[in-house]
Amino acid sequence: MKKWTSLLAANFLGVFNDNFLKNAIIFVAIGWSLPVWLTQSQLIALVSASLVVPYLILSPLGGKLAVHYSKLKVFRFFKLMEFPIMVIACVAFLYEWVIVAVLAVLLMGIQSCLYSPAKYGLIRDIGGVEGSAIGSGLFETMAFLGILTGTVLASWLSDYHQVWVFVVMFMLLAAGGYVATLRIKATELNPDPETSLKINLFPWRFLRDSYKLAKSFKQVNLAVFCVSVFWLIGALLQMNIVIHAKIFYQVSNTATGVVMAFAAIGIALGTWLTGILSSKIKGHKLMLCGLTGMLVNLLIIVFLQIDFQLFLVLIFLIACFGGLFQVPNLTVIQQADAGRKLGQLLAYMNLVIFIFVLMASVLFSITTFITNDNSHVVFGLIAMICLLTLFFMKKKKK
Repeated sequence: MKKWTSLLAANFLGVFNDNFLKNAIIFVAIGWSLPVWLTQSQLIALVSASLVVPYLILSPLGGKLAVHYSKLKVFRFFKLMEFPIMVIACVAFLYEWVIVAVLAVLLMGIQSCLYSPAKYGLIRDIGGVEGSAIGSGLFETMAFLGILTGTVLASWLSDYHQVWVFVVMFMLLAAGGYVATLRIKATELNPDPETSLKINLFPWRFLRDSYKLAKSFKQVNLAVFCVSVFWLIGALLQMNIVIHAKIFYQVSNTATGVVMAFAAIGIALGTWLTGILSSKIKGHKLMLCGLTGMLVNLLIIVFLQIDFQLFLVLIFLIACFGGLFQVPNLTVIQQADAGRKLGQLLAYMNLVIFIFVLMASVLFSITTFITNDNSHVVFGLIAMICLLTLFFMKKKKK
C-alpha cells in the first residue's frame, strides 16, 4: 500500500479539485449576474461540457505525450500548470466573472485530459503486472472519493461561503496535488519518440488506429467497451437520481445530495473490494457478478414500490456492484503487454469513455422527453443496458 500512497494522493486531489471547481461554479456562480444569453440551466450544461469536450478532442495528444516523454514528468508538468489555472479561477470568484470561471473549468479539463494517460500508466510502473489489479482498484476508489468530497464540500460551502474560502481551497488543492507528484517513485520503460510520431492526432483516425492496436492484445477492445458502458450507466444514473428523488419522492436538494453521496461511496467501496478480491476470483467472474448485481437492484426499483430509505440502499448496492464490474476491465488494459504503447491504449479508453458519456446525455434527453420525465423508464433503460452487456460478454467469452 505504501508504494501507492503518493500516486493515490495525487489522483484524489486532482479529481477533488476538478469537481470542487465545477460544483463551486454550479452552486455559487449561478447566483451571480449572468449575461442575458446565459440562463442558469445553460450555465450548468456549459460547465459540465467544459470538462468533457477536451477528452473528445485532445485524448490523442495525451496518449502521444505519455509515449513520447516520461509519464512521471508529464504528470508533474501538468500538475504544475494547475497553479495558473487556479489563479484564473480565483480572479473569477473575486470579481464574479462567470465566463472567466467557465474558462478555468475548460483549462482544467484540458490539463486533466493531457496528463490522464500518463497518470493511469503509472499504475503498472509502480506495481508491475501483478499489482495492476489492486492498483487499479485503489486508483478508482480514490477517484470516486475525490468526486464525492469535491461535490459535497462545494455544495456545503455554497450555503455559508465567503469568497476567500474558495480562493484558499483552490490554491491548497493545486499545491497538494503537485507536492504529491514529487513524491511518486516509479520504474518506467524508456520513452519511445519514434512510436509517438505514428500516433494520429485527429480523433477519428486515432480511434481507428487505436482500435486496430487494441486488437493485438487479448480482450482489450472488450475491456475498453465495458469500461465505457460503466461510465454510460453512471452518467445516466447520476442524471436520473436528481429527477427521481425530486419528482417521485419530492425530497429536498440536501436529501438528493445524500443519494449522490451514497452512490459515490458505493462505487468507492466496490472498487476497493474488487482490488482485494481480484487475487482470489477471476476478473471475468467479478465482471459478470457486478453486471448481475446492478441488474437485479435496478429491476427492484423499476417494478416495486419502495420507500426513500430502501431507494438509498439500492443505489448504494448498484454503485458497489458497478465497482465490481469496472476494475477488472481496467486491469485487462493495464496488463496488456503493450510497452510504451500503453499510453495510446489509455488515451483510446478515455476517448471512448467520453463518447459514451455524451451518448448518455442524448439517451437521457430523448427518454425523458418522450416519457414526460418518467424516471422509472430511465431506470428500465439502464437495466436493459446491463442485460445487453451481460449477454454480449457471455457471447464474447465463448
